[in-house]
This record gives sequence, structure tokens and C-alpha cells, in this order.
Amino acid sequence: MNVLLLDNYDSFTFNLLHIIEQYVGIEVDVFRNDKIQLDDIYKYDSIIISPGPGLPHDAGILMPMLEKYKSVKKILGVCLGHQAIGLACGCRLKNLSRVLHGVSRKTVQTEEYDSLFRNIPKVFKSGHYHSWVIDRESLTPELKITALDEEGNIMAIRHVEYKMAGIQFHPESILTEYGKELIFNWLDE
Repeated sequence: MNVLLLDNYDSFTFNLLHIIEQYVGIEVDVFRNDKIQLDDIYKYDSIIISPGPGLPHDAGILMPMLEKYKSVKKILGVCLGHQAIGLACGCRLKNLSRVLHGVSRKTVQTEEYDSLFRNIPKVFKSGHYHSWVIDRESLTPELKITALDEEGNIMAIRHVEYKMAGIQFHPESILTEYGKELIFNWLDE
């Protein structure tokens, strides 16, 4: 499998890369969001969108890439990437009243079964580094919630038709339990 890791200028990108490289049979290329052309992405089987600062519309080709490839590529968005998936599917973002930076919180799965969370307990701790979340009230029918935090904020989504999922928390953080397993589950899909 040939994977593009789209780097949104985030220091956690290479923690993600380290996990991905442990998966047997993966070839992964890392490009920053303004150092690759949209047409060059067609050659990748799958795309992982890294975390990053700011908002998705300010992240290079991130939003145009989702518009072009969301229906034809397997995509996983992490933090900023998760938020971008929400926006690309018609949702709004909500600014949290408290910035979460290096905070461990409970994450609760909402689906009886989702392959992303295969063999992961229904409730687990995850690392948070964000001040924005997908506004739950704006959720569109094409997305389903697969996990929430202890305050009811959306922590994971999956597209009902496309091979696209997002996670708000950071699986690559030491604060997240089962982060490697989660990434491997996605690669297995």
C-alpha cells in the first residue's frame, strides 16, 4: 500500500510516520501541504492528514485535496485533518471555551462496532491538543459519530459512503492509549 502523509506543518507528523513505518508492507511519502500538487496525489492508495496549527482553510491544498479525492481515496484525518473532513462534508467548527493542549481525556465509542476501534476498549484515554471541534449540531447525514469525549464533543467520525474517517484526538501522542492499534486498524481496512 502506498500512503501519502500530508504534513500540515505539525511536530507530531513524524510521530505518526514512526507508527506507520512499523506496519509491514507500507510505503509512505511525507509532503507538506504546500509542497505537493493536487494531481500528484492520484498515485497514492491512501491519505493520512496530519494535525496542524490554525484552521483547515489555511492549510495549503488540504481543502481542495479533500474535495478532489474524498470519494475515491481512503482517507484518515487526525485533529486538523478530522476538522477538515467535517468542513468538506458541510459541517461547521466550534471554538472551545478552553484550549486543550497536552490533556488526557476519556474517549467513548458510540458504535457497536467500527473497524477503526477493533480490539480497543469502549472507553479509553486519548491525548488532546486542540481548541476547535466539529460542531455536533451541524453534523450532516453523510457523517456518523463513532466516538465522543466526556463532554459530548465529537472525537471520531466516519463517512457513511466513502472510505473516510477522522479522529480529533492524537493517536500518535503518548497520552493516547491504543494509538498504534488504531492506526494499524485503519491501515488494515
